[in-house]
Amino acid sequence: MSELRQNMATREWVVVAGARAKRPDDYASGERELTADRPERDPGCPFCPGNEEPALEISRVPETGPWRVRVVRNKYPALTPGDEPVRTAEGVHRCISGVGHHEVVVESPRHNTCLALETPEDVALFLNVLQGRAQALADDPRVEHVICFKNHGETAGTSLVHPHAQLVALPIVPYEIRARAEEARRHFDDNGSCVFCDMLRDELKDGSRLVVEGERFAAFVPFAAPSPFHMWVLPRRHEPTFLRAGSEELLDLAGVLRRVLRKLYVGLRDPDYNFVIRSASVQDQNQDYLHWYVSIIPRVARAAGFELGSGMYINPAVPEASAEFLRSVREDQ
Repeated sequence: MSELRQNMATREWVVVAGARAKRPDDYASGERELTADRPERDPGCPFCPGNEEPALEISRVPETGPWRVRVVRNKYPALTPGDEPVRTAEGVHRCISGVGHHEVVVESPRHNTCLALETPEDVALFLNVLQGRAQALADDPRVEHVICFKNHGETAGTSLVHPHAQLVALPIVPYEIRARAEEARRHFDDNGSCVFCDMLRDELKDGSRLVVEGERFAAFVPFAAPSPFHMWVLPRRHEPTFLRAGSEELLDLAGVLRRVLRKLYVGLRDPDYNFVIRSASVQDQNQDYLHWYVSIIPRVARAAGFELGSGMYINPAVPEASAEFLRSVREDQ
């Protein structure tokens, strides 16, 4: 029988449609080409070594010799640096000039890799570079919010398959970010505790939705996951912003993140996915009711009319079954 579940951090309701549930391995991507099956270098790829565009480069690691990670300006940016944002309003029509930043972090010189195939040390290097650029963008007084995200695969929105992540620095705080912060504040006012800390404690105690545990992070399928295999990776230490995660924390996150993505890669045959680092806005970095985390959304199901009409999701995979399946996947395959 189906049931409606509510995510206490977002107050969003989800229909968990147990009657529609498939076997977890039915979500595997069939005979599609795996990332590892691609050539190590693509002559036509702008991110492969030898094809670099120096005019777009912001930084590289290491600074000399063969690079391991590069940061470049997006060639077709959503927002661009400029003067102060200009706000206009005429009746119900409001507008802000598109001042901001849009950068790309090229994760590896290899065309045929992804975070699931990298070492924890390589993933940690990527996270350190991502954090450093996010901090640099947050230091721009015109920036209100920085979002760090990765699209893996065509249905996740990527146009270039070479492994990369993106940062977008905005002159406003998006409505969804403000709404989530308000729900976290409300929970803190009502209960005197962080809703994310409460959720993590309950997930660790229950165990049925846990996927991977590290010393400093834990990955689980939320009780009210809106889609199959949707996961959150939370730091055990209460902290509102990704920008203040220490080097040891990033190394532990790298190990947990790599294991989680490896389980998806092996168990679901390299599915398309998005991951987003959900972190406090620039002005909210000292708010105790907030808690940063990583959200991973495999693109194995599609939204349709119900979702568009109601704002709710129907999840045809029971979260406990999704987590049990991922725990069972051998990462060494």
